[in-house]
Amino acid sequence: MTTTVATSVQDLWFLSRGSGLILLALFSLVVVLGVATRTGSAPAHWPRFAVAELHRTLSLFAVALLGLHVATAILDPFVSIGWAATVLPFVSPYRTLAIGLGTLAIDLGAAVLLTSLVRKRLGYRAWRAVHWLAYLAWPVAFIHSIRAGNDLGVWWVALLEWGSAAAVATAVLARLLSTVRKGPAEPGPTSEASLDIQAALMRQGANS
Repeated sequence: MTTTVATSVQDLWFLSRGSGLILLALFSLVVVLGVATRTGSAPAHWPRFAVAELHRTLSLFAVALLGLHVATAILDPFVSIGWAATVLPFVSPYRTLAIGLGTLAIDLGAAVLLTSLVRKRLGYRAWRAVHWLAYLAWPVAFIHSIRAGNDLGVWWVALLEWGSAAAVATAVLARLLSTVRKGPAEPGPTSEASLDIQAALMRQGANS
């Protein structure tokens, strides 16, 4: 009986850690796809809308996987985290810094997700400002993943962790280079419409 309980508890830990590692890889892919959508650097045979839709779908899937990751961590009887730590950073008595960073990453990601769902009502500029939090959420989640586990010595775990870091660093560098080449950010849909109206009025004035 004791062996069965111990095995079940160990399974919870493996499930929590495994889902966390998959989440990091998935979150990294979401960031890379987001940059590809923004810069138009996706493969030529991929329509831009397809990349954007994949970005959105993987983001929603990550939310479901996050629920599993959090629940299994909270239910593990060998650690004391507490449900409050799922929302409030740095209140967990167990590995306060590591768990707190994970909670902070969740809060930042939730802000990005929720504003994306109400993007049309929120407005492009406000949505874009909040969306930049994704670039902050990733390094916070990465440090959480590094500090929450003690298995970085396992080769495939280290490969996943540092491979994710390399992919995101490359994507962010590409984003910065794209911004430098293009100069100021392109106007959003609302701004483009305003410019079209202004141009029409100027043409009308010139003809009158």
